[in-house]
Amino acid sequence: MSDTTIDTAMLGEKILRVIKTIYDPEIPVDIYELGLIYDVFVNEDLEVKILMTLTTPNCPVAETLPLEVEEKVKSINEVKNAEVEITFDPPWSQDLMSEEAKLELGML
Repeated sequence: MSDTTIDTAMLGEKILRVIKTIYDPEIPVDIYELGLIYDVFVNEDLEVKILMTLTTPNCPVAETLPLEVEEKVKSINEVKNAEVEITFDPPWSQDLMSEEAKLELGML
């Protein structure tokens, strides 16, 4: 492995750490634990695509939250570009939340 090769698994970990610093403003849980992140793709050009959802289509942060995710992921040195795609298929439900999020919200 040459010095110029970046381990995409390690980069994926970095991306997740950054995503876990982003919180839904109405719920005191980060968007990853809430289950809003469906997938993170990193290609050989170190461009990142994030497939995410929102708790509802008319979520008050529908405009700003995806931008915040893009900006924070783009701030990682190795990342050349980041794009967030919003999907409502499947729609978000509380079943997607981690045990940690459910515990935090008193649902367990």
